[in-house]
Amino acid sequence: MTADAIRTVLARELRTLAREVDAYPSDAALWQVVPGVTNSGGTLALHLAGNISHYIGAVLGRTGFVRDRPAEFALRDVPRAEVKARVQDALASVEQVLSELPPGSLEAPYPEVLAGRTLGTEQFLVHLVAHFGYHLGQIDYHRRMLPAESGTVGALSLSELPSLVGPADSAG
Repeated sequence: MTADAIRTVLARELRTLAREVDAYPSDAALWQVVPGVTNSGGTLALHLAGNISHYIGAVLGRTGFVRDRPAEFALRDVPRAEVKARVQDALASVEQVLSELPPGSLEAPYPEVLAGRTLGTEQFLVHLVAHFGYHLGQIDYHRRMLPAESGTVGALSLSELPSLVGPADSAG
């Protein structure tokens, strides 16, 4: 695995998150809590943006981002534009930091002890991708449970990943 591969997939997921936020029928719907579900789409979007901005931006890239994890779960009625701005900031961190990682960084220990453990940087970044996908799926289902849902946002689009050969490479 390479930092570029992780960067490409996380950037795609962040762009999908922005589309999910846009696809809610209103700012208020982003914050609606559905019976049987703990978090709103807005809460999860803030959490994902904060998570990436902290673990990739602040820890690996030393961007100066200061995370307020409790606020990610406590804030309500944040306008969509602000939520999307945080997602865009996280995307900028992913693009910059993962494209500029020094050689050997993925093989090194992640610079922060997590849950009392020292993990490899590559292993932790793969965990971040899986964590992001888990919550992104929750956001998609949350949005679809609300009245006036607007269908798909093109999640997991293979067309957003670079091809090794041109578009006409399939037999057939």
